[in-house]
Amino acid sequence: MGKISLRPNNDYCPQTLFLYGTYDEYGNPDFGLFCWFSYIWEHEMGVMCCIGGNKLTKDNIKRSKVFSANLVTEELLPVADYLGCVSGDNPDKMKITLDIGKGAVLDVPVLEKAPVVFELEVSDIITKGDGDIILCKIRNVLQDESLSSDETVEQKLRRIAPVKTTAQTYLGYDGRSLGAWGEPMKQL
Repeated sequence: MGKISLRPNNDYCPQTLFLYGTYDEYGNPDFGLFCWFSYIWEHEMGVMCCIGGNKLTKDNIKRSKVFSANLVTEELLPVADYLGCVSGDNPDKMKITLDIGKGAVLDVPVLEKAPVVFELEVSDIITKGDGDIILCKIRNVLQDESLSSDETVEQKLRRIAPVKTTAQTYLGYDGRSLGAWGEPMKQL
């Protein structure tokens, strides 16, 4: 099979979506949508994420050094898309209906409908240009009780239906298109 050269892209490397939960400087919950998220090992499993550009969520993380990473599912996609498309600088962004709880270990907002939530504490921030690589310790994982069932991992993943993204398209667990960025929020 022949190869062609292209500009740098990650079009065929979909990544799982997470809503990062933070509190702003006034203690109000704020959520932003991100996908550059993976795992690291530093004497224990941790998380690394990258946030580019100027974002309220990034400012909140840098200030507080804690945040939640809430797994986005097909059920959560319309609200996740909205939270990802509307700027944190918009004073009306968080005036939507969300069932928000609190972390069990850290002072972070969590989405009650997310089946998996990481409570993360920042251990290091590496700045590269206008992007920040944020290394975190996992202080707690909140998981829906139903994921403790005897089902296989594949059955559980099919049931919770995590969402991935690449090429400005949302993809279901099974690879089908769930719409372009900005489309699912129209269902709200």
